[in-house]
Amino acid sequence: MIKTQVELNSYASEKISYNDPAYPIYHCPGRLSDYPNYTALNHWHEDLEFIVVHSGSMSYNVNGEILTLNSGEGLIVNARQMHYGFSPDRTECTFLCLLLHPQLLCPLPSFKRNLIDPLIENTAAPFVFLRPEIPWQKEIRDHILAIEAGADTRSAPLQALSRMAAIGALLVENLPPAVVTDVENPDLRCLKVMVGTIHLHFAQKLTLAQIAASGAVGQSKCCKLFMRFLNQTPMAYVNQYRLYQSLELLRDTAMSVMEIALAVGFGSASYYAETFRKNFDQSPTQYRKEHNMLQDA
Repeated sequence: MIKTQVELNSYASEKISYNDPAYPIYHCPGRLSDYPNYTALNHWHEDLEFIVVHSGSMSYNVNGEILTLNSGEGLIVNARQMHYGFSPDRTECTFLCLLLHPQLLCPLPSFKRNLIDPLIENTAAPFVFLRPEIPWQKEIRDHILAIEAGADTRSAPLQALSRMAAIGALLVENLPPAVVTDVENPDLRCLKVMVGTIHLHFAQKLTLAQIAASGAVGQSKCCKLFMRFLNQTPMAYVNQYRLYQSLELLRDTAMSVMEIALAVGFGSASYYAETFRKNFDQSPTQYRKEHNMLQDA
């Protein structure tokens, strides 16, 4: 089961739970049907993210730009970019997700300064599409698949390091010269602050005015940024995030629907149930009956 809650750093980026805490690498096969409404949570993190589609297709939102990934294609999402995958028509897609912290590619300060920082701070490359008909992109995709294939071997961390170094070399050699600035897109930076406010304070009462104030913008600008990058209103995002937090409580705890509603920031059980049904086409009680882990224990 894919988690619908994510652990956050203090600045609201996702804190990755690596497969082995000793090595900053995460890999996991996935299915879009494991996510509510075939939609993952919007998030960002310091790690590079690699997606390879095994079957079907998915849409992928990176900083508001919608990409379509078909079977055999892949995507690299650069560090600190807002992103999430989804299927607008709720069709199945199976895929591999691999995350790697850039520090793994920095054995020396000179590697970080001259090779890795220009790569992850390249404002012209928030993502790299991987198409199998382009040789160097196919080579990167095959390295990603090989990392997953060798994940259970004793030498897996070394194999991953070797292949990630090869991927880094291919990116350095084939991407256009880095465009590096000290200033992140101001609209995206503002949105991250506002989204971070929601992620960190979703259980509290939140108004449009409070969300906009956290980003130091007016309410109109706040709404425009949410629609531009996330295709929904700020308050719709608040409700979506609260609903996703409630799913794990329905699955993994014996809390009542009322207790869960209040714990995730809804003012009443009736409003929570109404919003839940509108988003997931079933009631919280029905979802619990289908997914409650305590019943399976």
